[in-house]
Amino acid sequence: MLMRQPCPPLQFSYHAPFGATVHDTGVQFSVFSRSATAMRLMLYNSVNDREPAEVIDFDRDKDRWGDVWSMFVPGIGAGQLYHFQASGPWAPEQGHRFDSNSRLIDPYCDALAGTFQKSEDGVIRPPRCVVIDHEFDWEGDRHIRRPLSESVIYEMHVRGFTKSRSSDASAPGSYLGVIEKIPYLKSLGVTAVELMPVHEFPIRGIHGEKLRRPNYWGYDPMAFFAPHRGYAHSQAPGAQVDEFKTMVKALHAAGIEVILDVVFNHTCEGNENGPTLSFKGLENQVYYILSEGRHYSNYSGCGNTINGNHPVVREMIFHCLRSWVHNYHIDGFRFDLASILSRDRSGNLVPNPPMVELIAEDPLLADTKIIAEAWDAAGAYQVGSFGTSRWAEWNGRYRDDVRAFWRGDGGTLGALATRLAGSSDLYHHSGRLPASSINFITSHDGFTLNDLVSYKDKHNLANGEDNRDGDNHNISDNYGVEGPTRKKVINDVRTRQIKNMITTLMLSQGVPMLVSGDEIRRTQRGNNNAYCQDNETSWFDWKLVEKNTDMFRFTQSLIAFRRQQPTVRRTSFLTGQQVEGRLVPDVSWYAPDGTPLNWSQHELAMMVYIAAPSKLDDPEGLGRDVLMLFNSTGATRDFAMPQIGRGMNWTKFIDTAAETPLDIYPLLNGPKPSANRHAQLLPHSLLVFVSEPSAV
Repeated sequence: MLMRQPCPPLQFSYHAPFGATVHDTGVQFSVFSRSATAMRLMLYNSVNDREPAEVIDFDRDKDRWGDVWSMFVPGIGAGQLYHFQASGPWAPEQGHRFDSNSRLIDPYCDALAGTFQKSEDGVIRPPRCVVIDHEFDWEGDRHIRRPLSESVIYEMHVRGFTKSRSSDASAPGSYLGVIEKIPYLKSLGVTAVELMPVHEFPIRGIHGEKLRRPNYWGYDPMAFFAPHRGYAHSQAPGAQVDEFKTMVKALHAAGIEVILDVVFNHTCEGNENGPTLSFKGLENQVYYILSEGRHYSNYSGCGNTINGNHPVVREMIFHCLRSWVHNYHIDGFRFDLASILSRDRSGNLVPNPPMVELIAEDPLLADTKIIAEAWDAAGAYQVGSFGTSRWAEWNGRYRDDVRAFWRGDGGTLGALATRLAGSSDLYHHSGRLPASSINFITSHDGFTLNDLVSYKDKHNLANGEDNRDGDNHNISDNYGVEGPTRKKVINDVRTRQIKNMITTLMLSQGVPMLVSGDEIRRTQRGNNNAYCQDNETSWFDWKLVEKNTDMFRFTQSLIAFRRQQPTVRRTSFLTGQQVEGRLVPDVSWYAPDGTPLNWSQHELAMMVYIAAPSKLDDPEGLGRDVLMLFNSTGATRDFAMPQIGRGMNWTKFIDTAAETPLDIYPLLNGPKPSANRHAQLLPHSLLVFVSEPSAV
């Protein structure tokens, strides 16, 4: 009988049909250009060489296949540096901007090396493309595949996380630096990091000059397939590829998924006055949405707009996503200004846009999380209506409604209740689930949570734009003093408000996203648009971990509770109907006096009871009933706790008005309610009680 021999493990990688492909005896270079009349390959020996060591012409008859120029070059391999150079018509009114002198970045390049070199002859010399073979020992690493409903997302900046001297990192500001801080991420309890853009963007100006306002955030893409070289500890060409993979592998080993913030809506080439670095010089009219040929449609607010629903560009985006998933083991993507993907080649919003549907249906992306920032800079706002059930969304409505309620704005109680319950008004009608809502109160764009309760107005003068930049609609407050203060009464309110919002975030149905540093009260000193602040303004201050250890403990305990409790992360919407096997509704809303809530009243205080799910949804019986008491008024309020569910066995879990350690009971061993079942809430505070586990 033949014995079946075990097959050696195979490492699945993805090879796009364009770019530079390494073979045993050389490299195949392929690039798309429909209108070019000539194409050249420029090979460099060193990253510092101003001129190529060799220029090889593509043979128009032998090396062109349809609109693809493809040539095999023997005797070279991984590590080779190169550019493309294309000749063609200069006819801006027809959308053509070919320049025979331009050195062009390969749209499919896997890595860049060096930076823009100083120009004395008017020729822009961008970073060199690097040939990469993607060989890497993943040691069996695979995607984690954690359900989105069980995720707690942590938005962070690779460089800013460890760049400060306070990090004590041996590789500060780098992919390897992130690895050094994995124990911190594990102790906090987050399940995924959402990395602000790591695909290549300019570090210096196009003529090698130091940028007056450096591009810290990275929302200015230059090469979509390439990890940013500025976050590599080693400066060897291509080192960022292995360092990035090493970081992902280490995060996965710790049980933490990696989500990338991708910017398929514009590039750093700008409008008609911007430089020619890549796409403009290869097929401008295909890669960008143009107006009257000469001008660039600007739905991104950054000068140009990627033509995402053109078949060639659509194909590039798919190859890019697949490369990140299968060559770098990325677990998901957050699409910046994703509504641009809903615009056709003329810039019009269209129903059922093919790009959005194809991303959701692509079989090679089936294991990934896909999250949309469902708006753009030209007025499109698609929160609640972006794509199919595969798509989740940054819920901007959640951010605004939670901020407004806790600030004490009138008429916000109903909105808070809807957001707390998973935003069914946005997602239920289309058959989507609570996990479609990525709940957040702060993000990289805007105030930190500490600044949200410390400033009424933005303070962006350091950005050099006379405080004109940044959003003016912040729904923030300072509670009496703008910025830092020594007044205890103000600081107490601010602390309560931070705890109120973190508690609301972690106990809401949907998926919470926390911004790096909010758990330790990181401040940007009132700057709500720190896109150019590559300094201590933006960097994670590790001294705050010890200084604000009480806030860290509070957040850490809430995250642990959320991960343990199916009650606050249901996979279906709350209905107000009876829980299977119990004589209680899954959710009930009460006025402070314990009677059913009258939604026609403009109250700013309420109680919400959420029952533990049925055995079907919670087979281990770990769920606890949860009772939350909200008071966003400026006065102390008395609450009469309703007798419902396991209400005779309530235990205090959170009191945001109490001093540490009595503000939260991580072991769920807090005191019982008073005998008369009344609770008093200070202004701007929140109480949470939990029952015994449902198995009891």
